Amino acid sequence: MAVRHFLTLLDLSREELRAVVERAIEVKALRNQGVTSEPFRDKVLGMIFEKSSTRTRVSFEAGMAQMGGSALFLSPRDTQLGRGEPIEDSARVISRMVDMVMIRTFGHNVLERFAEYSKVPVINALSDSYHPCQLLADLQTYVEHRGSPEGKAVAWVGDGNNMCHSYINAALMYDFELRIACPEGYDPDESIVARAKDRVKIVRTPQEAVSGADWVATDVWASMGQETEQQIRLKAFEGYLVDHELMSHANSDAIFMHCLPAHRGEEVSGDLLEDEQISVVWDEAENRLHAQKALMEFLQENSNC
Repeated sequence: MAVRHFLTLLDLSREELRAVVERAIEVKALRNQGVTSEPFRDKVLGMIFEKSSTRTRVSFEAGMAQMGGSALFLSPRDTQLGRGEPIEDSARVISRMVDMVMIRTFGHNVLERFAEYSKVPVINALSDSYHPCQLLADLQTYVEHRGSPEGKAVAWVGDGNNMCHSYINAALMYDFELRIACPEGYDPDESIVARAKDRVKIVRTPQEAVSGADWVATDVWASMGQETEQQIRLKAFEGYLVDHELMSHANSDAIFMHCLPAHRGEEVSGDLLEDEQISVVWDEAENRLHAQKALMEFLQENSNC
């Protein structure tokens, strides 16, 4: 049995993805009932952060602790990773000392190179190309609130970024229709769209994407590393605010998601974000914890390491 990695949603089969989501719901219920288990006793998660984080660090550290394991925070400022050691060498060394590695980085190729030389499972905790752990939480959240998203209409409003790319992969894996509303020049990667072309449609107005949708999601307009483009992007995305008026075009029981942190008044109105009849962002954020615990269980059980 080979080592399994999780660099994108497509690293799981459709059946495996559904099983992880269902296990995440089960793990959450057990936690709320006070039932504990320690499948990661004496196990260590290495956490490599090249980008700052709140939800990712807290959810992975807390998840490992709740499962009886521990986590090491590794920053380029404090390790040889920041002093030019080849990724391949770091992968060989670190993976001999820990039981699993999660990486939050810029270039997706960093993850691919690390995984190629790692003896243990590697998890993409965010790259410039994908954010699959967030999609696990988003899928869990939708299933909890509305059941399976299969056959549903999902609207993405905003930049064709790493979150958008992972939503495209989710559409392929869960067989839902994804409508992406973004200004010209901010489209998702063509090669990623091409893999799911029968599931994905790109439009230029938020209203067209949201009309009749069951699930609406957005993200900040300028991601980490794009701060210098903030003013340009504010102008480009004018009219892309998700608020109650835009949500009125969706189905009456549609729900809203945002991976956070949110810029109230830019990509989402404060009123909508706080409207718990529509917005499920706090459940979505919490579910990072449970989804990642289920994912780490799966990788441990299905890897020979």
